[in-house]
Amino acid sequence: MSSAPRHIDVCNGDADGLGALLQWRLAHPVDAASVVRHVGLKRDHTLLHGVQARAGDEVTVIDMSLDGQRDAVLALLAAGVRVHHIDHHFGQPLPAHPLLRTDVDTAGDVCSGLIVHRLVGGRFPGWAVVCAHGDNLHGSARALGQAMGLDAAGQQALRTLGEALNHNAYGDSLADVRVPPAELLQRLMPFADPRQALRDDPTLPGLVQGMAEDMAHALAVPPCLDCAQARVWQLPDAAWARRASGSLANRHALAHPQQACAVMRPRAGGLWVVSVRAPLAHPQGAAALCQAFGGGGRDTAGGIDALADTDVPAFLAALQGHAWVRAAAP
Repeated sequence: MSSAPRHIDVCNGDADGLGALLQWRLAHPVDAASVVRHVGLKRDHTLLHGVQARAGDEVTVIDMSLDGQRDAVLALLAAGVRVHHIDHHFGQPLPAHPLLRTDVDTAGDVCSGLIVHRLVGGRFPGWAVVCAHGDNLHGSARALGQAMGLDAAGQQALRTLGEALNHNAYGDSLADVRVPPAELLQRLMPFADPRQALRDDPTLPGLVQGMAEDMAHALAVPPCLDCAQARVWQLPDAAWARRASGSLANRHALAHPQQACAVMRPRAGGLWVVSVRAPLAHPQGAAALCQAFGGGGRDTAGGIDALADTDVPAFLAALQGHAWVRAAAP
């Protein structure tokens, strides 16, 4: 077995993770024989624990909060592995280490793809636009798209792609998604411009159509809570609902900018998976709310992976009484 150092890429399999890693590897290409990739579904917080690396290897972790994976990172560093962490989620900082590099920006209008866009000197702006749209940061995406000369049709095309890639990453297992994110990454890797990918890759129209079908189901579900402060939707236990939860939260956040929103779906063991969006009119506090129930995220968007059914009343009360309500008061 070769002892040559390897490059191990680990990323979230949504639009932001895929688009950020694409930019990074287009700017920093490596020999295919020396690279190993681990691409997870949305909220796969155990992904880094499965990485097998040895001294001299380099692990690049993109768009993944290191909360819950701290021990895995520390073990890699102790084994002599270099780790580069690029992310925009809130998380406990890691201790300084000579083998650790971090590029973390938790500003509310920044995603991992925009961080990489800065790091690589803006060489692949189309993918950064896709990342921002996929993360529901449409203002940031539009500003960058305008700077690169996109017209309205071009902007809409990259928005649709970002939303479809993001949608495809949601599910409890690979059986829920239409295309495994690792396969998507491999298919998209040759394209320096996402507009070329839209022209040439036959997989992408199916993702867009599949998203539309799922959202038709999801948008027919009425809210179970609708008050001045927040709206909440509870989806059924179905594959379309597992795929649509994040997209539905983003859609409702845009439609109701004065309200926080949460989309809940059941999982095994009497638990709920929850996607939370802060009100776009005052986008802050989503991560803090989710952290109180064992989740995490960023100011504008957060999630809870295992909310007990018995904790649902407390969560709904916290959602309605969270700090963003006070921030909205005159």
